This record gives sequence, structure tokens and C-alpha cells, in this order.
Amino acid sequence: MRVLAHKYGAPLTYTGVILAKIALHKKAFNRLYFQPTVDEGLVGAQILGEDPDIMAKAAAAFVNVGFGLIDLNFACPAPKVLRRHSGGYLLKEPETAIKIIRSVRNSVSCPVTIKLRAGFDKSQESMDKFWQICQGAVAEGIDALIVHGRSVKELYRDKGDWEIISEVKHRFPQATIIGSGDLMDAETIVKRIKTCGLDGVIIARGAIGNPWIFNETRALWDGRPKPERPDLTEQGEVFLTHYEMIAETRSMLKSIRYFRKFSVGYCRHHPQRKMIQADLIAARSRDDLYTAVKKWFGVG
Repeated sequence: MRVLAHKYGAPLTYTGVILAKIALHKKAFNRLYFQPTVDEGLVGAQILGEDPDIMAKAAAAFVNVGFGLIDLNFACPAPKVLRRHSGGYLLKEPETAIKIIRSVRNSVSCPVTIKLRAGFDKSQESMDKFWQICQGAVAEGIDALIVHGRSVKELYRDKGDWEIISEVKHRFPQATIIGSGDLMDAETIVKRIKTCGLDGVIIARGAIGNPWIFNETRALWDGRPKPERPDLTEQGEVFLTHYEMIAETRSMLKSIRYFRKFSVGYCRHHPQRKMIQADLIAARSRDDLYTAVKKWFGVG
């Protein structure tokens, strides 16, 4: 996904969330297929953990294998992550969060960003801790705050609160503030940046199966017409290119299963979305997948 995002205009990409402690186990670390390549441009390693020393050592390890930026995840709402007192749980412990920021900031010379949600929940106590972390991060010289407009407890329900993201920028005008959440098309992205006065945005779910969103956004931002979406044949070719990248790192069955979430994204703008989605989800082999893509996208 990072290769395609960069090819179609993303100036920066991140890994998925990686447990920091993995970097301390050489065999496990070497088995991961995540190191950036020359085809990806600037890539940030998104790490997660609760121990400042381990996070600092992990950050240094990721920089040593080629990552140009470290992102500290204080946002993940997954129950298994919260049980480890990591991710979004750290919004309940601002002192620990700030210690992590300080330790990592002192361990690497590359840019360091943090990703956080708008509090653990919507209580006043939680919001006070959110602002404490923002203040502490800015004081520690963080390079950017990436703010998602939902609390940890909200998961992905309802719409994200972009007013709170705008308020972060208002309170910390000299800091680099990046917004996140519900960015599914180029028009919305440009609108959010301008109306909230932000320095940028992170595109996540909106880019799944839709790497063209980056060039589309750049065109609108520059005042140019939005490019036409590639025809179905080109979409199918990109689909298969993406799948083959996944297949290089996993067995056939695992790659088919893992790729389903991307398959759904590539179906989103297809005129026969429901039918092609059913065929792709039903695929159990590489041949099944290629047959469906050839049928619905006209590839081959």
C-alpha cells in the first residue's frame, strides 16, 4: 500500500502499528516485512508501547533500518492494545505519555510525531488529560500532532469531531497539527484543511483501494481540475499489482484473506460493486482472484 500511495502522490506514508518490544527481539524483528524501499519515499514507523525506555530503543532500531520518521501511537482503540496499557490507554496517563515522547525525542534525530484521539472518553477529566498531553508534546519539541476527532471509547462510531482538531491548532498555532478521520474523498480533505486551519491531514480508510485520492487531493489543493478516475482496466491492473506485493510476504491463503479489506476498497467505485465484491470475497486462490478481476475489470 505504501508503494502505491507514494506512486500516486502521497508525500509521506506510515507503517501499520508495530509493537515496540518486537524491535528488541532480533529474530522477530528480522522476520517482519516492513522495511522501507526506494519506491516508497519518506516512511514513518508507527510504534506502540507503554514503557519509555523500550519505546526509545525501538525508535532507534527502526531508524537504523531506514525509516525517516517515528510516530508514537496514543490512539489505537483495540481492546488487546488497551489491556497492555498502550495505544489509546495512554490518554489516561499523561505523565507516562510525556515520558515516552521525551525518551523517544532524545533517542533519535529524525522527526517524531504522535497520533492521539480526542480523549479516552468524553468526560471533562479525559479532555483535561488530552490537553495536558498536547501541551507536553509541544513543550518536548514534537514535530507534529496527528489528532483523530473521536475518543478511544467511540471507536469509529458516528462522525469525527473536527472542531476539537481545529481547537488544537488554535491553542498551539506554532505547532504542526494534522487532522484525521472520515477523509474519504479529495473534496472533503481540502475542505477540512482550509476550514480548520490545519497543516495537513492523514488519509487512512479513504485510501484503501483508492490510491488515486492523493493526486486528486493535490490537484484540488493546487486549484487544478480533479483528475478523472482511471478506467476499470487500469484500476484492475493496480488491484493485481497491489495483491502481488502482498503475496510476496505471505502464503497464498494468508495473502488472499489479508487482501480482502483492500478488495472491498477497490470495489467501492465499481458500477457493479456488490457483485464484484461477492466474487472477490469468495475467492480462495490466486486463480479465483485473477478470474474475478479479469471478469469485472477487463484485465488480461
